[in-house]
Amino acid sequence: MAGTWVTQNKDLPGVYTNVVSEPKPLGTLSDRGVVTLPLTLSWGPVKQIITIDAGDDISKALGYDITHPSLLLVKEALKRAKTLLVYRLNQGTKATVTSGNLVATAKYGGVRGNDISIVIQADIDTPSSFNVRTLVDGREVDLQKVTNIDGLVANEWVSFKASATDKTLAATAGAPLTGGADGTATNADHSDYMATIETQDFNTVGVPYDDATLKPLYTTYVNRLRDDEGKNVQVVLPNYSAADSEGVINVTNGVILSDGTVIDKVKAVAWVAAATAAANVNESLTYADYDDAVDVDVRFTKREAIAGVQSGQFFFIFEGGKAKVQEDINTFRSFTPTKNKYFRKNRVVRTLDGVKTDLQRVFARSHIGKVDNNADGRNIVKKEAISLFELNQQIGAIEEFNSQTDVTIVPGTDKDAIYAEYYVKPVDSIEKIYQLVRAR
Repeated sequence: MAGTWVTQNKDLPGVYTNVVSEPKPLGTLSDRGVVTLPLTLSWGPVKQIITIDAGDDISKALGYDITHPSLLLVKEALKRAKTLLVYRLNQGTKATVTSGNLVATAKYGGVRGNDISIVIQADIDTPSSFNVRTLVDGREVDLQKVTNIDGLVANEWVSFKASATDKTLAATAGAPLTGGADGTATNADHSDYMATIETQDFNTVGVPYDDATLKPLYTTYVNRLRDDEGKNVQVVLPNYSAADSEGVINVTNGVILSDGTVIDKVKAVAWVAAATAAANVNESLTYADYDDAVDVDVRFTKREAIAGVQSGQFFFIFEGGKAKVQEDINTFRSFTPTKNKYFRKNRVVRTLDGVKTDLQRVFARSHIGKVDNNADGRNIVKKEAISLFELNQQIGAIEEFNSQTDVTIVPGTDKDAIYAEYYVKPVDSIEKIYQLVRAR
């Protein structure tokens, strides 16, 4: 007889063997690089997340090539982001055309539908059939050979139906769709967006709108996610000095790209949000180059720059023919003895957020409901926490960690609870160098 065992209580002779792995820490450091943007677009599904990974062909999802001016913010975000979660706010109006008995309607609302046309030609080899071609900007994206309208199926760009009981097709050299419009987004659309992304995993949300009513809404939203929901995320807003939170980054100027494109402070939100999301816990964006930027759109004097840093502004400076981040900071400035000035540094926030996220993730996945609340069980939890802190120390995110004194795990008030206390010292980047040069 053979099998496995829990306790040594078998009745039959045999070999009972348990196969297990050598105990090892389960935790690893979380990946970063996910940014989300709510956008008003001219094509694409409405009121849902569109996931775009760096290098993806976005033309089918968003209707245009990445170089099209309408997707400027997407392009700027993908300069840094690993993954972009786009949410289309606006419903728009679908373009349509009636050609003979055929009605063709754009798949999505928006002006991009006006670039679609339908060409219907008799098939040379089969006179009773027609070739129905869908063109976008004159380029064929779909070809169907059918005998009547009922044979047509919707493609990535249009749907088809008959305008009457007569389902016959009539040849046309080109029937352009018209009437497509983008429409506008409302505050209710932004509220729907916030409800949708709350269930997603992301690092930052960028809000490229200089709207006085939206900015406090997003600030309150992100502060709630951080304080009440355990989602350690940040929001990037343009020109919002009223914020006072490590969860809010305030962008106050923009850049000029090498081709002359001006990315003002509102548009620069996309890059800042993506760069913040992609920055590792051991990385600062201070003095980081804005990709392909050769100048800033508004230059600050030294006095203005000092005031900007003191008031929690994230802005760019011109140096060496490039646009660089002055200092990687957020808007937090209400310093207290228990929450000092280092919480305004985004690298420090990323480290602390990463620690919280990693501990939540590994404990929820592998410990809650699975480990006994006794000395041995609490020791397992302690070893897991120590392992995560040591990983952070190995990559230079924290320093001076002492596994003997900096992690405390004790029983909680209830029998199913424990209390944990950690001491960590985040590492910041060298940002100020004071020098003395003595002449002999």
